[in-house]
Amino acid sequence: MKKMLFVLLAMTFTQIGFTQNNSNQSPDQEEIVSISKKKWNWMSEKIVDSLDQLFHEKSMFIHMGGSWGKSQELNVIKSGGIWYKKAEVYSVSLNIIGNTAILLNDIDLLAVVGGNEVINPFMVTEVYIKEKGKWIMGSLTFSQLRRSVKLTK
Repeated sequence: MKKMLFVLLAMTFTQIGFTQNNSNQSPDQEEIVSISKKKWNWMSEKIVDSLDQLFHEKSMFIHMGGSWGKSQELNVIKSGGIWYKKAEVYSVSLNIIGNTAILLNDIDLLAVVGGNEVINPFMVTEVYIKEKGKWIMGSLTFSQLRRSVKLTK
């Protein structure tokens, strides 16, 4: 399979790490972590109606094979062009800056791409914006990590 480039994002702020049951989280932090977890399930199950509500109309998606907007991402998921079969999340860190939240997931992603099952280690950057009291996704970026895959099928 052909190797592809990733866009790496530079972060100039301190990351705050969380586990799923961290009682020190604010309500916004708890909500964003919960939304992220649901998003992985919706992507795995190809529940595009829920994803359509989560993704901002101007959202951007950066993958190994290219970058595109909301409509194409939903079409890729619905058609099975990329089937996000299982995301094994090892760590989550989150930073909220005003009405913007930046969440990082260290994952192994088991996916079917072009009919081939692959596992890749990624740092996934999710950017959420709070609009009218609701958190919506503005961007999702997959950056391949140089560590070994941890996931066992």
